Amino acid sequence: MRVLVLNGPNLGRLGTREPDVYGSATYPDLVKLCQEAEPEADVRQTDDEGTMIGWLHEAADARVPVILNAGAWTHYSVAVRDAASQLTAPLVEVHISNTAKREEFRHTSLISAVATGTILGLGVDGYRLAIAWLQRQ
Repeated sequence: MRVLVLNGPNLGRLGTREPDVYGSATYPDLVKLCQEAEPEADVRQTDDEGTMIGWLHEAADARVPVILNAGAWTHYSVAVRDAASQLTAPLVEVHISNTAKREEFRHTSLISAVATGTILGLGVDGYRLAIAWLQRQ
């Protein structure tokens, strides 16, 4: 099953960025986990908002399911939210940390309202759960 696993800003720094919040898994570990769970998973990361919007448009046009960790864009990017709202296949929002237990500005997700479902706070295992759910659809 083809699925786009899209990761936003700073997720390429997993393993070194705030390991007490995000754990010790590195970004290559995350890619490996996703591709072991679904060999056709196309795992991408960008710190560029325009690139993320382009990937979401690509997924919308191809009707491909998306697992999205928009990082900080989750909380303030109307542009990423609007691109995500154009998806016709399922969209699973994933966050490694439990954003509801963090700083107040992280409590609001612009993505959740257009997502099929959301997984919070289960570390990188949240990606595996999202893939397993998509495989059953």
